[in-house]
Amino acid sequence: MTDIVGNETLRSLWQSVVENRGDHSFFTFQNRVGSVFEYTYSEFDEDVNRIANVFLSLNVRKGDYVALQLHSSPEFLMCLFGLAKIGAVVVPVNEQYLSDEAAFILEDVKPVAVVVEPLYYHIYQDLIESGMRFPKGLLVARAGSDSPDCGIDFSGMYTDPNKVAYGEQPIFDFWSMRCAASTVLEVEVPLSSDDPVQIMYTSGTTSRPKGVIMTHANMVFSGLYGDWEVSLRGSDRVLTSMPACHSNFQLAALMPVITAGATLIVIEKYSASRFWKQVRHYRATVIQFVAMMLRTVMLQPVDPEERNHCVREVLYFISVTDEEKEAFEERFGVKVMNTYGSTESIGWVLTDPPVGKRNWPSVGRAGLGYEVRIASPVGYELPHGQVGEIQVKGVRGRTVMLGYLNRPEATAETFTEDGWLRTGDQGYQDDSGWFYFVDRKSNMVKRAGENISTSEIEDILVQHPSIAEAAVIGVPDPIRDQAIKAFVRFHDGCSLTEDELRDYCCNHMAAFKIPSFFEIVDDFPRTCSMKIEKKLLS
Repeated sequence: MTDIVGNETLRSLWQSVVENRGDHSFFTFQNRVGSVFEYTYSEFDEDVNRIANVFLSLNVRKGDYVALQLHSSPEFLMCLFGLAKIGAVVVPVNEQYLSDEAAFILEDVKPVAVVVEPLYYHIYQDLIESGMRFPKGLLVARAGSDSPDCGIDFSGMYTDPNKVAYGEQPIFDFWSMRCAASTVLEVEVPLSSDDPVQIMYTSGTTSRPKGVIMTHANMVFSGLYGDWEVSLRGSDRVLTSMPACHSNFQLAALMPVITAGATLIVIEKYSASRFWKQVRHYRATVIQFVAMMLRTVMLQPVDPEERNHCVREVLYFISVTDEEKEAFEERFGVKVMNTYGSTESIGWVLTDPPVGKRNWPSVGRAGLGYEVRIASPVGYELPHGQVGEIQVKGVRGRTVMLGYLNRPEATAETFTEDGWLRTGDQGYQDDSGWFYFVDRKSNMVKRAGENISTSEIEDILVQHPSIAEAAVIGVPDPIRDQAIKAFVRFHDGCSLTEDELRDYCCNHMAAFKIPSFFEIVDDFPRTCSMKIEKKLLS
C-alpha cells in the first residue's frame, strides 16, 4: 500500500534522523532524584546499537517478544529502538504492576526475554520459582550509579551467554553487557513497515487488559500525524511526564519528536510544585497535560515569572470545566489543544486543528488520515446532534491498530464488517463537523490519566474468600477527574474492615487501581436479569 509511511520502519526512520540530525539534542532526562542526562541523536544511537547487540548475543531474533518492566528512562527508549532495529517485538509492562498483573501479560505473550528494574527483580524471582521461564534470559537493568540495586548481588549474574549453566534460568547483568557491547550494529535483518514492533497492553471493558498490536507503520504514522497536529518542527522542545509504557508518551510525544528531529524532555516523576518551573527551565515549546496536572498546578502559589515561558502548545487529553480551562489559560498565557483518541486508534483522531479556530468544549474535528462518525447501536450513522458511539475509520496496521494479540474474537468485535473501529465511547457531532465527547465506555474509570478497568478490580476483590460480590464505579474527584469506589458484599458470617480491604488491594493490584473509597452493602440494586445495576450506585 502506498501512503505517507511507505515502507518506512522505526529503524529506517531513526537512522535517517541520526544521519541528518546527529549533533542535535535528542533527549534530556530528569530522574526522580533530580539527576539530568542529555544525549544528542548520535550519542543515543550508540547506546541503542549496544543494546541491540546485547539482544543479538542472546540469540533474540526477528519476531521474538521481549518484555520491559522499566521506569521511564533512557534505558527504556534504548531497548525500544534497539529491539526494533533487530525486528524483535517490545512488550511494555506497566512499572506499577504487581506479580499477578505482570504474570497475566507474560503468560499471554510468552516473551523470550525480560528486561527488569532492580526494584522489580523480586517479582520475577517469584514468577521463576512458580515455574515461569524466559528462555533467552532475565536481564536486570541497573542504570549506572544513580540506580538503587535493592540489595541485589550482581556478581552472581551472567554477562556471557555462552557460560550459562545447562538447565538454569539465565539471569544477566544487563548494565555490564551493555557497557561491553559494540556501538556498531552487528546484524541488520530485513524489515517491513507491516511487521509488528510492539504489543501495548491497554485496559478495556473486560476484566483483563488486551494487547494492541502495533506495526512499524503505526509508530511512524503516529509521528507524522503528531507533527501535523501541532506543527512540530526541529527547533521544538517537547516536555512530558507521561509514563514511557503509555501510548500518550510514545505516540503523541516520542514519535513526533523523532519524525521532526526535535528534542524530547522527560521528567520521570511529576511534581505539581516543580512542574511549571521545569517547563520554563527546559524552554519547552510543547507540553503534555492531563486534568489532574492542570488542577494541581493551579493550586500552586503564583510566581511573578510564570508567564515568562516558551510554550506555544498544550497537548490535552481530558475535559475540565469551562471555568478551570479559562482560569488556567489566563493565568499562564497559553491555549490548550483538545483532542480525543486511544491506543487502538494510534493517533488522536479528533483534534483541534494546528491553525485556525478552536471550539471548546469540542474535542475537535477528524484529523488527517481518519474518518470519524457517530453511530447507532445497530451501526448506522446518526444525524448531527444525536448522541451515539464514536467510531473511527482508518487502515489497520497503519493508521489504526492491527488488532489484539491472541484475541481474534475481541478484534472482530472491535471492528465493524466495513472497517470502522468501535471505541465504545459516546459523543455527537454538530453541523460544522465539530465532535463533542459525552461519556466514556462502560466499566472504565479515568483516574489521573490512567484508564482503569472496573471489571479487573472486581475480579480481584471477589477472589478474597470473604467477599461474595463486588461492584466498582468511578466517582467525581476534583483533582484526578475520577476516584474509584468499591462496593463489597460479604459471604454470610464473614466481614473485613476497610483497612483490611485496602491492605488486600495493596497486595494484589497496582497502586493506581486501589479504590479510594469502600462501602459495605447487604445487597445490590439489580436488573431484571439479576445483574448489578451500577448506574444506581453512587
